[in-house]
Amino acid sequence: MKRVYVNEEWCLACHLCEYNCAFANSGMKDMVKALKGKKIYPRIQVEVGTDENSRAISYAVSCRHCEEPLCVKSCITGALHLEDGVICSDKEKCVGCYTCILSCPYGCIMPSEEGNVIQKCELCTKNENGQPACVAGCPNRAIVFEDRGVPSAEEECAFDEEGGAE
Repeated sequence: MKRVYVNEEWCLACHLCEYNCAFANSGMKDMVKALKGKKIYPRIQVEVGTDENSRAISYAVSCRHCEEPLCVKSCITGALHLEDGVICSDKEKCVGCYTCILSCPYGCIMPSEEGNVIQKCELCTKNENGQPACVAGCPNRAIVFEDRGVPSAEEECAFDEEGGAE
């Protein structure tokens, strides 16, 4: 399955991925009208810190779409669910208890702009981009959307049932 991967050595901490994400999920056609003068609520966050040699390092953090997602298991209403390997949220079912925020080991779920429900990366499956907007908007190509050959649990089971590698 394709996922978003980040090469922190190439990340410039320009935050363009955050702006492109916020715009893609705004539902508007004009980026300036959608974002100018407003606080943005992206589903991807740029983190900045230092490595073991005290050199600046930056990287983007977004949902990893785990095979066995703790956030989905902890959701008391079923608002978080899997659709073709993508963890999606249903704002109509979310009650804003934020149990999923507490259970995500990567810190990739956050309160939405509305404040009483959550938001998270859904790989731009619910907007018209075709690929994650953070990837398309990264000037240094530090963020990529690719399949790195990590088999899903279903693929592993099918492989084992067929006799697998001997």
